[in-house]
Amino acid sequence: MGELQPKVVVIGGGTGLSVMLRGLKKQNLDLTAVVTVADDGGSSGKLRSELNMLPPGDIRNVLIALANTEPLLEKLLQHRFQQGEGLAGHSLGNLLIAAMQEITGDFVLAIKELSRVLAVKGQVLPATLQKVHLSAELTDGTIINGESNIPLAAQNRGIKRVFINPTDVKPLEDAILAIQQADAVVIGPGSLYTSVIPNLLVNGIKEEVLSTKAKKIYICNVMTQPGETDHYSAVDHVNAIEEHVGQKFIDYVIVNEGEISEEIKQQYRAENAIPVASDKQLLTQAGYRVVAESFVNYHTYLRHDAEKLSKSIIQILHHQI
Repeated sequence: MGELQPKVVVIGGGTGLSVMLRGLKKQNLDLTAVVTVADDGGSSGKLRSELNMLPPGDIRNVLIALANTEPLLEKLLQHRFQQGEGLAGHSLGNLLIAAMQEITGDFVLAIKELSRVLAVKGQVLPATLQKVHLSAELTDGTIINGESNIPLAAQNRGIKRVFINPTDVKPLEDAILAIQQADAVVIGPGSLYTSVIPNLLVNGIKEEVLSTKAKKIYICNVMTQPGETDHYSAVDHVNAIEEHVGQKFIDYVIVNEGEISEEIKQQYRAENAIPVASDKQLLTQAGYRVVAESFVNYHTYLRHDAEKLSKSIIQILHHQI
């Protein structure tokens, strides 16, 4: 008999989640990704309104991250059409998910079938099967509706809170089950208010995350995000999540303490983004277990080092941190 694989549930959306999952899929883990479905922009937004389906973009990125595919197939699935009436702007992966939903008549089944075709490690689940609209209350009291509108509208003003409509959405049962059985629940990395927090606003998911005995790990972003987390430090990220959930619940916070070169900082300053201060001491004093190392990788953009992140998660699972 082989050793039982630890069960890890990762909650989030966007690029940050996909990057981390590329590292985690190489580990001996039973993985479940619970993915946000609040996206309403770009190709996802069009398919959402035209085909009355859940937005497939974040799901697509996670499927590809966990798939055992050739680089060319990945390139094909991520390919975005540049021309063609009605086709321009859509990625092939999004259209595949839309087609599979039409064939199977069910979004979750469509993801399962595609997962089989792509040899995906673990399971990829939407947080809910209901259509969710994200809104934000800005610090000046303005209400902004629509996930894609929030970062732009919040620039120079800041976000006080986000909320979803309808407020009584039901969670996906498989997602609840996965959280109940988890050894670790990993939140983030990803856009704080538009990718990470929306999942925790779904009825049932928040409650399960709070009541599970699993280790709760938050992976803090490396850089601030214009319109969402301007001037935020690691403590601000943690506070925002816990304020939305209504109580302190995170056990571990993973922060980057690696040096970021002046050249890269300059590149990001042009986009109004700065490195997130790690706040190691403040977090430790507040009772969190802090894992602070160099977690950055740079190609054209700064990303988390997926290998190092997954090693830290494994160490937490095995009580080595």
